[in-house]
Order: sequence, then structure tokens, then C-alpha cells
Amino acid sequence: MNSVNEETYYFGQRKLAWFAASMKKDYIEAGSWDDKAKAVPYSVYREFALSEAPLGKMLGSTDDGYPTWIDIPPRPKKELIADAEGEKRRLMQGATDVIIPLQDAVDLEMATEDEITQLRNWKLYRLNVYRTDTSNAPDIDWPKKPE
Repeated sequence: MNSVNEETYYFGQRKLAWFAASMKKDYIEAGSWDDKAKAVPYSVYREFALSEAPLGKMLGSTDDGYPTWIDIPPRPKKELIADAEGEKRRLMQGATDVIIPLQDAVDLEMATEDEITQLRNWKLYRLNVYRTDTSNAPDIDWPKKPE
């Protein structure tokens, strides 16, 4: 007999879910029991339910319904592009935050030569970020920020 800590568990392939054998009746009453769930030894439960997945892996199931680590699928291109567009907006906003006070100094004819140079460099950077093609995500060569 297993100790309390080594209860029998079932693995449900459909939802990649774990079920404690002692609660099977409750799962059935709640309508959440997987009729094709497989009983697994506690060592399997410990490996797959109580441990972190190896790097680049996620929980999956074998063809016969047992747990296994599978490769994390690559993210869809559409998501990668959306992330890149978000990064583009973030970088442009950061540049704008630097540009505004520098532009104020120029507009008020109070800018130093260094501030005028910084303003030009930051505007050029912001323009280059704006022109960055995000359709190549995640392989984007973002412009370098001015120093």
C-alpha cells in the first residue's frame, strides 16, 4: 500500500490533467473525470506533475495516453510580429520621452551644442525604429540607442 504521500494518480490525456484516485468519485460526480485516464505510479506523477518541465519542453501524452515531455511548439508568426510591434511602440515612446525636453530646449533657444546633437541623434534613432520591419520577427536587428 502506498503511503499518504504516494497516493495513486491517474493521468487524463484529453486535458493533460491529473486525478487523485481517492477522489475519483468526486471527479465523476463533478463531470470532470476522464474515462480514458490511465493509472500511473507515484514516481511518474512526481516526475511529471510535481517537477518543472525540462527547458524547452511541456507536458504532453504518448499515443497510448501516458504523460511525456514534448517540445514546446514554436509561437505563431502572427504572435511574434505582434510582440515586435509592441516592442517598437515601447522603443519609440522611450525615444520620445528623451526628445521632448531636448526639443523644448531648442524651441526656447536655450539648448547647448550637446543637447542639439543629442536631439538629432535621438530623432534619428526614433525614425530608424519607426522604419524597422517587424515582419521578420523574431529576427529583428533593432537600432542602437544613442549614447
